[in-house]
Amino acid sequence: MGAPNSKPAKLAVNGLRPNPVDFTPEELRELQRRFGVHGPQPKLAQLLTHGMDQLTPLRANTFSRIEELKPVIVSESRRLGVNPMLVAAVLFDEIQRAKPGEDLPMAADSGLFKTHGPAQLGVDEFVHQGLLSPDASPEERAAARRELLIPERNVQLLVGKFHRLSTLLGFPSNRILEASAGPRDAKALATLAYLHNGKLDYPARILSYMQDPALHALIYSERRPQFSPLI
Repeated sequence: MGAPNSKPAKLAVNGLRPNPVDFTPEELRELQRRFGVHGPQPKLAQLLTHGMDQLTPLRANTFSRIEELKPVIVSESRRLGVNPMLVAAVLFDEIQRAKPGEDLPMAADSGLFKTHGPAQLGVDEFVHQGLLSPDASPEERAAARRELLIPERNVQLLVGKFHRLSTLLGFPSNRILEASAGPRDAKALATLAYLHNGKLDYPARILSYMQDPALHALIYSERRPQFSPLI
């Protein structure tokens, strides 16, 4: 990852168009140069993605897994100043689209999959965050892959990734980005989502999930203890 330069500031302040997921050709070229992002996924894949969102049992299972991860989502997001709804929305998308068996230790050790865990992160994220040497040994990289299989650790790395990218792009560090705060924040959140997945149609999906009332309630509600009525 290159050091920040004058370009990130341009990306950070140009989010003034009505639709935050609209990127100019200049912005796309700069993001491609710095982060290696791509175009949208094929239309058929987009249709399959939309269809998966409508599967009630899958949605319920995904919510259950996110609820289990809520403590680390909230605590790490608060610690690093990341919007927890961005984290939850990405997890919602990635968990729903996980490939069967990809998070088994055997699959991780085989090297067949490049990304692992609920956030679908690769070993290189350890390197980007300074947690693994770029010239780490095969044994060290294998250990990092197994660490990605730990759901709570995986979420910690995802929040760290958004914090790292926000810093590189010069996004505000004194407050949490909120899509409702204005077009600049919405564009910043769309950019972070884009850089996580690398596909141009991904930000719109994530921003939509961030507005999901059920997901919002899951992250921000507090479970109160239930007391039996006195007889």
